[in-house]
Amino acid sequence: MSGSPPVVTRHLFDGGFALMLLALAVLGGYAILAPAVLLAAADARPDRIVIASLPPTPPGAVRPAADAEPPKELATITGVVVDAERRPIAGASIVVGGVEHESDAEGAFRVESVPLGAPILVKMPGYTKAAVTATRGPLRVTLRPQVIKAAYLSYYGVGDAAIRGRVLELAAHTELNAVVIDVKGDRGWILWPTEIELARAVGAQGPATQRDFDALMRNLKARGIYTIARIVTFKDNILATHRPDLAVMDTDTGRPWLDTERLAWTDPFREEVWDYNIAIGREAVARGFDEVQFDYVRFPTDGRLSAARYARANTRESRLPAIAGFLERARRELGAAGAFVAADVFGYTAFNDNDTDIGQRIEELAPHVDVVSPMVYPSGYHRGIPGYRNPVENPYKVVFESVRLIRKRATGTRAVVRPWLQDFRDYAFDRRVFGVSQLRAQTKGADDAGGSGWMLWNPRNDYTGAALQPKGSLAAK
Repeated sequence: MSGSPPVVTRHLFDGGFALMLLALAVLGGYAILAPAVLLAAADARPDRIVIASLPPTPPGAVRPAADAEPPKELATITGVVVDAERRPIAGASIVVGGVEHESDAEGAFRVESVPLGAPILVKMPGYTKAAVTATRGPLRVTLRPQVIKAAYLSYYGVGDAAIRGRVLELAAHTELNAVVIDVKGDRGWILWPTEIELARAVGAQGPATQRDFDALMRNLKARGIYTIARIVTFKDNILATHRPDLAVMDTDTGRPWLDTERLAWTDPFREEVWDYNIAIGREAVARGFDEVQFDYVRFPTDGRLSAARYARANTRESRLPAIAGFLERARRELGAAGAFVAADVFGYTAFNDNDTDIGQRIEELAPHVDVVSPMVYPSGYHRGIPGYRNPVENPYKVVFESVRLIRKRATGTRAVVRPWLQDFRDYAFDRRVFGVSQLRAQTKGADDAGGSGWMLWNPRNDYTGAALQPKGSLAAK
């Protein structure tokens, strides 16, 4: 028939069409039954792009993002830590990925399996921290000396614009370069809106909570101010009152024991109390603090001590391991987070061979901190010191001898000594005013004894600015 294809040709066409449909069906079924094979084939051919439907993700499974960044190459990082005179610094901390390493006697370090480009923090008490980046070649990290001179800001003072401004003005124009801020004060209130479950449960959010604390910290950092978070540790009225199982108990009343200020204490033997305070320290570091300072890291000294009951017998043999154990754990966790750790101690620990009946002995504590901060207030030495019966008449000697002896007893550790100095009226002897001459005598005593700076204490945060050196004069020296 004219215009019709030959029969053979049509049969071939029909047969080819049928074979094509069959092949498409087979391939379609194979794609449905074995998508992983198709995807594997696509992976084997990186020069091709194959689009295929993935099977549904099982409940609870997480499918990796298509544009996920490839893992960074790992390398062994080596280097040396030196001071400004190119002398090796032994015992410096090298923090990588939340793990702390240490330089050897020659200042050298070696850290394996570090992602190239990862941040590395190098720190040593008495020096400014240094941030470097992981590279293949050996690193040479130079640490510069840092002498901290701080003023204290109380839980209420830091939130008062006038008080805070007064202290910051001193920091802008005098030798002050740091502040110590109550982040958990004497009553147990935490300064910022905390995320710690236990703190929220016991009501540790106090009346002066700083809702925008991050803005305050940004202001301090912009001014170049070194920040120290003071945590009142075992004296904690809030936690002890709401959790009597964690408190020092009164054998007479069956309730939490109270000191002479009518405030309750937590039990230093309770490790849950340790964890609570370290958690506050972790929050402080996360908010930008350079250092965490534990105060009241001791057993009570005043009140009806005979009625105080602890989780175990209160003896020198038990007290020392409790306080040292807490500081060891705190230093391990917070040091790895990049912070320095300090402990406030009684001034008499410089002279006493025992634990002063509070669990504080320099030889046991210094190995577990970066900074030992003795409270060398002349008014606090109610029995004087050897050779000086009236300490308020000899502020230089009191500070000098205290710092000198503590440094000697901390020999062999990385800890530096930075004392608290008295910038308030005498309360124990003749109630004399501590003014310019008394404060300068103390700062000179701390410097001459080899202290790594000092801190000023005044409960009202009102400091003797006239006793401080102007910033310009420091640069001239």
